[in-house]
Amino acid sequence: MGATRTTGTLALLGGGEWTAEARPLHEELITAAGAGEIVLLPTAAAYEQPERTIERAEAYFAELDLPVRAVRVLHRAEAEDETFARAVRDARLVYLTDGSPLHLRSVLKDSTLFAALADVYADGATIVASGAGATVVCDPMVDPRGGAYTVGLGLVTGLAVFPYHGTAADHLRERSIDLLPKTAVLAGIDEGTALVRDPDGAWRAAGAGSVTLYRRGTEPAERRAPSRLDLLTA
Repeated sequence: MGATRTTGTLALLGGGEWTAEARPLHEELITAAGAGEIVLLPTAAAYEQPERTIERAEAYFAELDLPVRAVRVLHRAEAEDETFARAVRDARLVYLTDGSPLHLRSVLKDSTLFAALADVYADGATIVASGAGATVVCDPMVDPRGGAYTVGLGLVTGLAVFPYHGTAADHLRERSIDLLPKTAVLAGIDEGTALVRDPDGAWRAAGAGSVTLYRRGTEPAERRAPSRLDLLTA
């Protein structure tokens, strides 16, 4: 698995981020990052009541005694605003919320904000991406309109994410498995669970559920925390 930046931590959540089930995972990531606040990008939720998403994040992280700084980038023009990009560059933990993967991609692709996200990841920050966010930061990207593949943002290459793996419609999951490119790995990630890439380049399962890896010509490999994932290489 290639990554454009290799010094930070990347956590790809399968969804279900604001739950008690996911709290130990969040506590681990916050402690490891040394974060004094959560820098939240609610971009994917732009058409799904983003203020409510922000409020839920604030309430959730308040229980962990951590403030949330919401970077309200909801449209493409805002993704080119240097003020918002600077807020991301100053972060130790950036959180991309769930929502619409296609909208998130259209806002961030080749933007000043995405460049800032890649830069801060290179500088050792932690990036947490849930649901739609986890799908979009990878390349290829599972297309939510039918389970085929399209171009993602490419923070990680050769890896595709199928979120809500344990509860998704069978026909969508099977289509994504059938159409998986030969050069890629598909990670089916359960809710409240993450596929984590540590700063040393190693991948592992974390959280309450399972991560299932699919690759052409091999049997699916299901792993639970704290398993290392040998099918994924740095």
